[in-house]
Amino acid sequence: MKTKTCRSAALAALAAATLLAGCGQDRAELQSWMDEVRATAQPIRQKIEEPKRFEPFRYERSSDDDPFAQTRLVGFALELHEQPRRGTLQPDLRRPRELLENYPLDTIRMVGHLANGQNNFALLQVDDMVHQARVGQHAGQDFGVITRIDESEIRLRELVQDAAGDWVQRETTLRLQEGSK
Repeated sequence: MKTKTCRSAALAALAAATLLAGCGQDRAELQSWMDEVRATAQPIRQKIEEPKRFEPFRYERSSDDDPFAQTRLVGFALELHEQPRRGTLQPDLRRPRELLENYPLDTIRMVGHLANGQNNFALLQVDDMVHQARVGQHAGQDFGVITRIDESEIRLRELVQDAAGDWVQRETTLRLQEGSK
């Protein structure tokens, strides 16, 4: 056992001496190699071409038709639906707006669910604030009404205008965001 320990100690001492010998203060050899490389190195000199002159393209309209004119969009919508749906579906602009209607739906996150007997509540986070919401409350900037709340999602019915200017309903779902910060 002693011979193994002595042998290991001798090898460790030999390795340390070898490593320390490489760390000497004499840097003359390194300095001479650096001087030799600097003397033989030639900088690469390539002629850089002049940049091409940029000439902006000026678009001249060939007609006065605006591709985004409301009349064109209405005409396109009528072709798709065949019959315009001028209807009774409109948001109630006279009712007072609720707090969650000030935020777009993509900034509202469902972070929890509470149940108290027959009442279900969703915990909705906007920025750093958590709000409690229930069925019938409004959320989002498109006149969204919460229609259903369960443990993993809430469903909303929004009123949005289509290209023809008609109000149409759109179903939207906010899913529970687990583990995200």
